[in-house]
Amino acid sequence: MTDVNRASPGQVFAVLRDEGPLTRQELQERLGLSRATLVERLDALTRLRVIGTVGHRASSGGRRAALLGADLASRVAVVADLGATHASVGVADLVGTILTVHRERLPLGHEPGHVLPWLLDTARGQLASLDRYADLAAAGFAVPGQIDHDAGVSGTPPTMPAWRDQPLRDVFRDGLGVDVQLENDANALAYGEYLAAGSPDTTVLGVWVGSGIGAGAVIGGLPHRGATGCAGEIGHIRIEGRDERCACGRRGCVAALASGAALVRALRPDGVRALPDVVRRVSAGDERAVALATDAGRLLGTVLATVVTILNPHRVRVGGEIGSLAPFRAGLLETLGEQAHEVAARGLDVGPAVLGDRAPLVGMAGLAARAVFSPAAIDAAVTSVGRTS
Repeated sequence: MTDVNRASPGQVFAVLRDEGPLTRQELQERLGLSRATLVERLDALTRLRVIGTVGHRASSGGRRAALLGADLASRVAVVADLGATHASVGVADLVGTILTVHRERLPLGHEPGHVLPWLLDTARGQLASLDRYADLAAAGFAVPGQIDHDAGVSGTPPTMPAWRDQPLRDVFRDGLGVDVQLENDANALAYGEYLAAGSPDTTVLGVWVGSGIGAGAVIGGLPHRGATGCAGEIGHIRIEGRDERCACGRRGCVAALASGAALVRALRPDGVRALPDVVRRVSAGDERAVALATDAGRLLGTVLATVVTILNPHRVRVGGEIGSLAPFRAGLLETLGEQAHEVAARGLDVGPAVLGDRAPLVGMAGLAARAVFSPAAIDAAVTSVGRTS
């Protein structure tokens, strides 16, 4: 039973979110609140439009009791995912349903001064088209590389040097008027796949292979960022005996050998100029492109075998334009199966991201929902509404 002193509106909402739907009597029994106090809490949550009646409890006689549940779909978030060669922006409800999305291919070397205004203008247009501006509660932005979460500033993504030290949180907060969640793109992928798995206790390793390579992990229901925010930077693990220069400035990184950028370089003599050309060649069965993609998967599989042995996840989900290619994943599975610890590999579920290229967007919607619907945030919103009413 929840301590009476802790049963704030936010705590009441948390019980409905995690255990609902429940009747008023069931809520009262779980929370230990008086009937009058519970009515007060429920009235406050109703004014916020975060709970509602979702049905009635079956009754053997007499009046059926109303079932109350959390209403996560009444609020929406702007969600965006940025990479070296693409940007996606959309609107999602806080259940994680993508209501609309637009994906745009970007040139290598794109700059914040051009991309950020486009993202904001597109998001505003989407909100207006859906008539959901009044429901906007948060925004979530996934970007490659490390993030200073305290300052809301991007790090230095090796594939996007122009994005160093960008105040992304301030730009989105000023542009949309809501709080903003920032996350590494591979962590966002992993969190989206964690939500899709529908199992709160699962550990997910997400791997993103596009122009670069990154990984993210969800452990205990939260993205694992590490002590200094660089957890998952597997693209910069060195492969012994290799000397190719990486975009980070070091030599022999797996990203210099097995990323989309590496495949573009390797296939340039065959007329390949950009990442979509690699995807088309491999998808069409071009023998050399397929062989190179398979070898790239094998190289990354060698790194992942160590990561899987250390982390021992339930699921590995691979996404990104290169990670989504079947020959790449076949090579990855080959060496992962050969080199990971036998017990760590036992029962390991390895496959493509089930949400496809929407996984980071769903992940950002989920992280926005965690922030918006935390007990502290709900209590703050109740207080704010009380002051203005």
